[in-house]
Amino acid sequence: MGVNSQVFVSLLFQVMVLFLLEAVAQQHYHNVTRLRGRKKVTGCNLFQGKWVVDESYPIYESCPFIDPEFDCLKNGRPDKQYLKYSWQPNSCNLPRFSGTDFLGRWRGKKIMFVGDSLSLNMWESLGCLIHASVPDAKTNFVRTGSLSSVNFVDYRLTLYMYRTPYLVDMVRERVGTVLNLNSIHGGDAWKGMDVLVFNSWHWWTHTGKSQPWDYIRDGHGLHSDMNRLDAFYKALTTWAKWVDSNVDPSQTKVFFQGISPTHYEGREWNQPRKNCYGQAEPFSGSKYPVGAPPPVAVVSQVLSKINKPVYLLDITTLSQLRKDAHPSAYGSDGSGADCSHWCLPGLPDTWNQLLYATLMM
Repeated sequence: MGVNSQVFVSLLFQVMVLFLLEAVAQQHYHNVTRLRGRKKVTGCNLFQGKWVVDESYPIYESCPFIDPEFDCLKNGRPDKQYLKYSWQPNSCNLPRFSGTDFLGRWRGKKIMFVGDSLSLNMWESLGCLIHASVPDAKTNFVRTGSLSSVNFVDYRLTLYMYRTPYLVDMVRERVGTVLNLNSIHGGDAWKGMDVLVFNSWHWWTHTGKSQPWDYIRDGHGLHSDMNRLDAFYKALTTWAKWVDSNVDPSQTKVFFQGISPTHYEGREWNQPRKNCYGQAEPFSGSKYPVGAPPPVAVVSQVLSKINKPVYLLDITTLSQLRKDAHPSAYGSDGSGADCSHWCLPGLPDTWNQLLYATLMM
């Protein structure tokens, strides 16, 4: 067998393994994606459905918590149709987000988002959704290093954002900056929360000058690089062990945000010369042509093995359908290249609507 044939067989084997892992993990979803001891929505998968036009949206248009990179309206986006869609599950109705109800249910509680800038997207969205219901409420907004917070003072509800793109530790060693797949010392800051919403993947794809580390540590081994899906699996496994060792389910509800997709490749929706720029409406139908991205299978496999209850906010497919919802040229730098993050108001509001619905179960 020639070298090219060997490479092809190796790649084919890896793809088959990923599909197998995803299929196996799907068998565990009913155990993984419901909160144990909570009421389950019988016969309804909140994450299977379609986008429908809803003129009552958006819930807000301006908000003091939005970063410039997500504020598409302020940055001059001329079309607003992308704001006029709501998510409709196939076999039930998704409750509309109520900020006053949320404040009443979670008065005196602490909710933390842990992850990268997609977590930031979702954290800011939740703050804005709540603020829209109580625009005159006193708030404290604080940003210090990796930790940011919004406190709704009269309700004693605090929303935290802990910025850690890989979840596992990144440390300085003699050789340089090392991404340690086996340690989460930063997890001490996550303890004592009433709700934890984790997310990771976006930064695992960064290479070359855009990656913030020089080496990866895996056990005693130090590597200049390794297969990013393998590294992601090892890091999530370390995170899963942290959850099993540190979370008391009677005190803390744990969510994994799910994989947020990108729309840089128009060939995925039969427009090979396009990306998200200029897209004005969602992809029609309930399925995305190219299926789920590979990290979805990794997340599924890790969650299927975790012992403590973790709810998967399975946002991937419904977000894949929203090729119209990215900042693109209407981010803060006007580069036209941002097909990774999402406009606010916009898609992350639906992620929080799904979080809200799940917390009500």
